[in-house]
Amino acid sequence: MELPLDQILRGECVETMRSLPSGSVDCVFADPPYNLQLRGELRRPDDSLVDGVDDDWDKFSDLAEYDRFTRAWLTEARRVLHKDGTIWVIGSYHNIFRIGAILQDLGFWILNDIVWRKSNPMPNFRGRRFTNAHETMIWAARSEDSRYRFNYQAMKALNDDVQMRSDWYLPLCTGNERLRNEHGLKLHPTQKPESLLHRVLLASTSVGDVVLDPFTGTGTTPAMAKRLRRRFVGIERHPDYVEAARARVAREEPLADDAVTTTLDKREAPRVPFGSLVEQGFLSAGVVLADKKQRVHATVSPDGTLVSGMKRGSIHKIGAMLTNAPSCNGWTFWHFERDGVWLPLDVLRQESLNQSGPGASNVISV
Repeated sequence: MELPLDQILRGECVETMRSLPSGSVDCVFADPPYNLQLRGELRRPDDSLVDGVDDDWDKFSDLAEYDRFTRAWLTEARRVLHKDGTIWVIGSYHNIFRIGAILQDLGFWILNDIVWRKSNPMPNFRGRRFTNAHETMIWAARSEDSRYRFNYQAMKALNDDVQMRSDWYLPLCTGNERLRNEHGLKLHPTQKPESLLHRVLLASTSVGDVVLDPFTGTGTTPAMAKRLRRRFVGIERHPDYVEAARARVAREEPLADDAVTTTLDKREAPRVPFGSLVEQGFLSAGVVLADKKQRVHATVSPDGTLVSGMKRGSIHKIGAMLTNAPSCNGWTFWHFERDGVWLPLDVLRQESLNQSGPGASNVISV
């Protein structure tokens, strides 16, 4: 089996996923049917259908059938995921709790539930409940042992350099972004905003990763994947949606390489023992280090430890001891002198990585 990269396939999601190779995708984003019809929530008080909804959309005979369908597509999604891959599933109170239970039954490891708070939610047509102003996304790794990707620094930068929270305040898909049919009605009832998929893909994938959307609809996931220079596979059974999605993706232009490059999260940077810098001659034994303001000093030993008076230990331990702090990042705390300028040790770490050959740089495309 070969992976049909950068294609939107027409077909039923379970059957089509069975034709894909195992372990071949890095991320799945799924926006499955919400199980609305069973609850009679596709119609307004005058019994008219919600815009863009037809009688065949979201049709299941009972909850048992819905659960069987959910288990079937999630089983295939887990099979095609790489061992370190992740899945995002979005839903509402109608279905997300059932999906979450089945996810865990199948061995997925839930990482977060994300609340998408809608800045412009649809009203409750019957006026008998609160306006449903949010949807929930489950983000899960393929298994508890997965070494999943999370681009923490990119999310922090996206949020004005503040750690990204699990509640995302984003508007519904409106305006020119919303695809419509020849009658001016919404082409798809649950078209997701590009901002949502932009954040999902930026958070959990890298350039060149393969993203699968088994319920592609009007193509938001493939379009954002192409824009962010990811590869994609889309699956959709409705011919009108397939046609619209393919046209939409064809219009999308990928961003330039340098536009999707950011600094690697330091927690993912290759580990460099300080002692190896001494061994390789980046720093000589006997050199005196100081903090940024040169209030405390320590001498480098041949074994990579620091000595200050009667104290000896690692760059982190000595930094903490001399400042009476519970912990210390020695790479940024300690500075060395070069040409009359005091630089943090982290400069030497980066120089050593850059001289270690391909793949050692601290820059990664996300």
